Amino acid sequence: MTLDGQVHDPDTPLLCADDLAAVRGDGIFETILVRGGSPCGVELHLARLTASARALELPVPDLDVWRLVVGLAVDEWVRTSQEEGVLRLVLSRGRESGGGPTGYATVGPLHERVAKARSEGVAAITLARGFSVDFAATAPWQLLGAKTLSYATNMAALRHAARAGADDVVYTSSEGRVLEGPRSTVMIARGKTLITPPVEHGILAGTTVDALFQVAADKGYTCVREDVFPADLIAADGVWLISSVTLAARVVTLNGVVLGVPEIADDVRDMVDLAVETVGAEVVDA
Repeated sequence: MTLDGQVHDPDTPLLCADDLAAVRGDGIFETILVRGGSPCGVELHLARLTASARALELPVPDLDVWRLVVGLAVDEWVRTSQEEGVLRLVLSRGRESGGGPTGYATVGPLHERVAKARSEGVAAITLARGFSVDFAATAPWQLLGAKTLSYATNMAALRHAARAGADDVVYTSSEGRVLEGPRSTVMIARGKTLITPPVEHGILAGTTVDALFQVAADKGYTCVREDVFPADLIAADGVWLISSVTLAARVVTLNGVVLGVPEIADDVRDMVDLAVETVGAEVVDA
């Protein structure tokens, strides 16, 4: 679906061959879970879309237009399916030959890996990302806090993990601090304290962790953003990779070390479910 509200056949080509989304990865995106016929956390995702657009010096998105497109796309999805879906918003700089930006939304079924990660957890390995936690502040052109279309390195990391017999990755900085996953935010638990690395380390601000922390604080949890080291992952009561579609994927092994099942595992899962369904929610009228 394009920003004019027109529904397109998913099997019909949409992008021009010289669109900078395709030839340069010069654009941004957001991925939204559709659950119970509604998009989850729309306002959180639109706020991050706006922040990413500013980082890439793209035109500031007209959020009313995007809200309308979200509503129309969800209507199209629920017209044919009652299952959960994945709604992706994409904004590129447009054609290399000139013209305005390209914006569109797609919606489709969840990947089969999602159900397994939710129910069984994931095996993860740590991989060096190759930069310092200070790199984002000294090199803003690296766009480390923006959700861009340039995901080639992330996908390569996941393929490397698969060859090593793992499902996912936890990136570390050159100093050995924990950063994030290729498509998730890292969170650990110590008792009833939930901890995630600070975004100042050059990681993406996680919409789902932000929402979870709001819900968890109301339920008596302490929620903090502070340095996390690989040893903390092993020593923690629990480790999760949190994202807007997979939600709470508990890390069951890290670098081959089996991690115990935390007492709060069910609590975390339920709080994440509540968070994505209520925080940042808005009724979007088509």
